Amino acid sequence: MPTYSALFLSEKSKLERYCAYEDRCSHQIQKKLSVSLLSDKEKEIIIDGLLQDKFLDDARFASAYVSGKSRIKKWGAYKIRKGLLSYQIEKSIIETALKELDSNEYLLNLKHLMEKKTALLHAVKNPYEKKVKIIRFLISKGYSLSDIYQTGVEED
Repeated sequence: MPTYSALFLSEKSKLERYCAYEDRCSHQIQKKLSVSLLSDKEKEIIIDGLLQDKFLDDARFASAYVSGKSRIKKWGAYKIRKGLLSYQIEKSIIETALKELDSNEYLLNLKHLMEKKTALLHAVKNPYEKKVKIIRFLISKGYSLSDIYQTGVEED
């Protein structure tokens, strides 16, 4: 077993705690290590160790990200996908994580956001303008037009 420097052991310990606190992805760890004084080989050893010890798992991170953003922030699939791409998660992992979305809960979130936005637009008298504002808002939250129309925005 090779002997490692105190800096190496300290960085490894910090990153283990960082990953244990909440799910992290490889990109976040690489970003943290980019400012470290460790050599590239030592950085690779740390990342490999975190992966091997299950402190780090991109699939688990993607699953938690999808669940949290959908349930808490009520984001749509497009915005969630963009967020995961910004963390440099593989597309296959993203698609697998997005398949875990409960379609009923997803549409309920969309309907809730639509009702909330409609209530805020009570001062807008023109129905067309109101409809456009609602659709723009929902698209900005990451929902597709087909999902928006499926919930009945065209009826308003």
